[in-house]
Amino acid sequence: MTGLEIWGDFACFTRPELKVERFSYPVITPSAARGIFEAVYWKPEFRWVVDRIELLTMPRWIGLRRNEVKDKAPSERTIRQWMTGKTNIEPIWADGDAFWLGTDQKGRTQRQTMALQQPHYRVFAHIEPWPGYESYQRKFEAQFERRAKHGQCIYQPYLGCREFPAYFAWVDDRVDNPVKPIALDADWGWMLYDVFSRQIPGTPEASPQIQLFRCVVRSGVVEVPHYTSEEVVSS
Repeated sequence: MTGLEIWGDFACFTRPELKVERFSYPVITPSAARGIFEAVYWKPEFRWVVDRIELLTMPRWIGLRRNEVKDKAPSERTIRQWMTGKTNIEPIWADGDAFWLGTDQKGRTQRQTMALQQPHYRVFAHIEPWPGYESYQRKFEAQFERRAKHGQCIYQPYLGCREFPAYFAWVDDRVDNPVKPIALDADWGWMLYDVFSRQIPGTPEASPQIQLFRCVVRSGVVEVPHYTSEEVVSS
């Protein structure tokens, strides 16, 4: 098991039932934590599994009002045609509508976001190699440790939304950290666990599923169940 200390200015781990006017969960979700570990180091031969989340600051919400475009990005096929020059690029215009642009674009709108302010966590996870790659376990862990210690990442990790960058530092789980989790006990109910398949990629059963778990905080620590546990349910 290895760990990262993660912090930032803002974060928004959007509750799926409130996706229009975004409202953040009070703590980072296992899927968002997994994404930060993958931003530091990832290979298709293994999967990151989050074990424990420690809260180092009390959750504090802040209301943000942001302009968002109402159109979605086109399909992957269309984007590839743009990249190869087969078709002309058609950008999404933030300002304008059918009257001004002569298109069916919807323009932008203002939406409210209830984000977290100054989030700070210590997250522990481990690498689970896919069958056939178990012998590379130590090698994967050593590569992750080297990259995390030097602040290297494949892309800038973020806290729920890409406009909220995450900063990280490697944590040695063998050393007792002087910064303790906050004194908090709470039951925050059902929380998003992840959206992935429990099966090996490429198999017929490997279709993504939404998983949930009961987020219980004891002394500032969320013990995240394994994805094969009965505590993790599919919606």
